[in-house]
Formats: sequence, structure tokens, C-alpha cells
Amino acid sequence: QVQVVESGGGLVQAGGSLRLSCAASGIILSINAMGWYRQAPGKQRELVATITGNGNANYADSVKGRFTISRDNVKNTTYLQMNSLKPEDTAVYYCNADAATVIGDTGIWGDYWGQGTQVTVSS
Repeated sequence: QVQVVESGGGLVQAGGSLRLSCAASGIILSINAMGWYRQAPGKQRELVATITGNGNANYADSVKGRFTISRDNVKNTTYLQMNSLKPEDTAVYYCNADAATVIGDTGIWGDYWGQGTQVTVSS
């Protein structure tokens, strides 16, 4: 199985910065895309940014120019650098990994999620 663990959330004032980290561990054959999603109270989970194994990144319009996603394929880790934070960025941020693991004697692709890390931006 694959475990995904986020870290780096916290409380920051508007205009500040935070860096989130996400590490995937376990029996990992390969990881395709990794990404960050967020869910604010009373709202649906939404995509923030994704990155493929060869570094192609995709961002939500609301974070373009402020957030940067990166990835270390050796460490199976992705990072989200968040600058110029706004109160509307307040949410629980979740990491996702599209990964292949071994179940029995078979390699199987699956979608793995972390428990989430809280980001709170005060005005």
C-alpha cells in the first residue's frame, strides 16, 4: 500500500507565504501525477495544482502566479510554495498521488490521499 503524508500548514497573515510538503511512501512501483487539492468549510474539494512525473504543472486560475508546485521524483515528494496568500486560500489542503503499488503479486494503480493539513490566512 501507499501512504501519503502532508506537512507545513499553519496560520499566516494575508500576503505571507507557506510551503507545504507531501511525501508518498510504501511499496511504490511508480507515481504518475501528484497534486494538491483544498477544501474550505461548506465547499467542495477543488484542485489547486498538479504535476506530472516529467514536471508538467497545472494550476487553478485562482492560484496562478502565486503558487508553485514542484516535485522530487527520487524522494516521491511534492511541494507547494504558496506566496501572496489571501484569506480565501484558507482551507484544508490535501495531497494526492496517482501511484502503482503491489497487491499480492500484481501491480495496481490507485489514487492515494493524505489526511490533509490546515492552512489559515488571516486578514
